[in-house]
Amino acid sequence: MTILADDPTAAALLDAVPCYPVPSMGRSPGLDALRSSRAGHGVAVGNDGAMLILRRPWLALDAPLSPPFAAHLPYGSIGDPKAELRCGRVPGEHLAAVLDHFRAALPNEAAAFILWNEATAEFAVHFPQIDEATPTRLVYRPPACEPGWHVVCDMHSHGRGPAYFSATDDADDAHATKISLVVGRLDDPTGPVMAARLCAGGMFLPVPRSPFSGDPPCSLTSPSATFFPPPSTIAGSGSSSWDAVETAPRC
Repeated sequence: MTILADDPTAAALLDAVPCYPVPSMGRSPGLDALRSSRAGHGVAVGNDGAMLILRRPWLALDAPLSPPFAAHLPYGSIGDPKAELRCGRVPGEHLAAVLDHFRAALPNEAAAFILWNEATAEFAVHFPQIDEATPTRLVYRPPACEPGWHVVCDMHSHGRGPAYFSATDDADDAHATKISLVVGRLDDPTGPVMAARLCAGGMFLPVPRSPFSGDPPCSLTSPSATFFPPPSTIAGSGSSSWDAVETAPRC
């Protein structure tokens, strides 16, 4: 057995976030266990790049971290990208309830969370405690989830303004695993607009279509952040449970 680190703290970190070379033939028990796990994350390294493998009870994500390596490596392929909602898409009535709440808060900004229970497969809307709300500033507290409940969506409004992710949003989302959404133009007669991204592994990734089922009454706009990998990398994957990316059409 090869010892990867002689420092106990470093060894614990490597054990928590392992890195597996992909065998050129046969299977990797370590990778198979990670991909089928309830929760965890690690990195697969193949002859065609590196892949983040992240699992949460509600999410299964395989996201490329790099383009193919220039050097020859005697490894197999990392496989296709994947972004799968294990919890399924959020019922559209929850989005309608959130939009009603956001409109009632005008001209101020407001916030909401979509939670999911892995035991009952139930979704719920949580309206957080607001410490400060103005038309241009919002300070709110994330929920302290009971066992079995998970945050799937973190949503806030920009009132009558456009939907985009601010520098404050980037800092708040940097170390979270969730779908982050901003809703704007709530008083527009043609309907509000929504920017969305998947926050995972310190990356901001495009979401394939809306995470809500039905016909959400909003337009999904192209988020303002710069993404890696490009939207087509994950969203174009046939293994995704969300359809193709929609960055302009009405939801």
